[in-house]
Amino acid sequence: PQLFKNNGWTALSLGKIFSGDERELDPPSWSAPEVLRGEGPGWKNYALAGAKASGKGAAHEAADVPDEGYPDGGLARLAVEALEQLAPKKEPFFLAVGFFKPHLPFCAPKKYWDLYDPAVFEPRGGETRVEGAPEIAYHTHRELGGYKGIPEDEQVSAEQARALCHGYHACVSYVDAQVGKVMDALHRLGLDGNTIVVLWGDHGWSLGEKNRWCKGTNFDRDARAPMMIRAPGVTKPGTSTEALIEYVDVYPTLAELAGLTPIGSLDGRSLVPILKDPAARGCDVALSQFTRQWKPGGFEFMGYSIRSHTHRYTRWVEWPSRTTTAEELYDYGSPASATREGALFIEQRNVAADPAYAGELGRMRSKLDEIFATRIRPQPSDDAAIPEPRPKKSKNR
Repeated sequence: PQLFKNNGWTALSLGKIFSGDERELDPPSWSAPEVLRGEGPGWKNYALAGAKASGKGAAHEAADVPDEGYPDGGLARLAVEALEQLAPKKEPFFLAVGFFKPHLPFCAPKKYWDLYDPAVFEPRGGETRVEGAPEIAYHTHRELGGYKGIPEDEQVSAEQARALCHGYHACVSYVDAQVGKVMDALHRLGLDGNTIVVLWGDHGWSLGEKNRWCKGTNFDRDARAPMMIRAPGVTKPGTSTEALIEYVDVYPTLAELAGLTPIGSLDGRSLVPILKDPAARGCDVALSQFTRQWKPGGFEFMGYSIRSHTHRYTRWVEWPSRTTTAEELYDYGSPASATREGALFIEQRNVAADPAYAGELGRMRSKLDEIFATRIRPQPSDDAAIPEPRPKKSKNR
């Protein structure tokens, strides 16, 4: 957003754009103060009387309230109002709207819960951990375990599991409706013909599969996340791609689509060639990483994971000695190592120690080493990070 703002765009931020923590807001990037949450009714996690106003209360809630009875409904309203104010102006705009759901707690208006029959959410019992995966592959940050009535070790009952899955799906439908309101406003205001839209989620999610809840692992279910891009005159409705990409690619992609020049040291690369031709090749591998142990003030290990079209390789490194303590390799073409579930691969067996995979293990090791060599470098100073404004403005919004 700072690149766009410095080039004459109005840059506005609504909702959870970074972490949702007020201490981590980023005033230099925006044309007006960021709005994390609004004031008044409907801006708390919980809507029912007597529910905890903030922090962790119940893990789910289904209040019989309108959409604006919870924060995401209010955010959709603010986004539509912002578009109505921006539409008559000649200046281009960068509008970031960060909806909170389907993050915990799973709180959504009752009408979205009513879209689903609770009986369809059959708990997935009896699933064991990934064979041969090191203990460090599993997170110890009990995100779910801090909620009222949920065991600290997250070993929930079948009834609790069913309610949590139901709540997650209700929240997905709730936020889907809010996105629809924003898209409807773009169309109503005549902005859809020259407005780029990117819809993305910041991580995947586990609902009890393989004895895991929430996020925080380098397995495909947690590391793979959704992204859709609509660029008028570039993308075609209904098309998709199997190309591997990373979220660091969003910055150079938006810059190119808008006719702006970003700094030259970005890790990502523009996705415009893929948007024009979905059969175009993306990254050789996509990188993700998670720390261990999760705790405020520092960590002891870093888990780096790269995913190719056919394999996933993960390396666990002790910090700060940089000593490798464990490795994982999964073959997405072998049902013994990983099975397919929709768009996801579900890891079943770590084959890093299997002599038959020595060649592939070596190739993936080298690929991760190559990433380290090219991506670890001194960063520019704050003053030099973002190019100075350019006089020419793009008509894209």
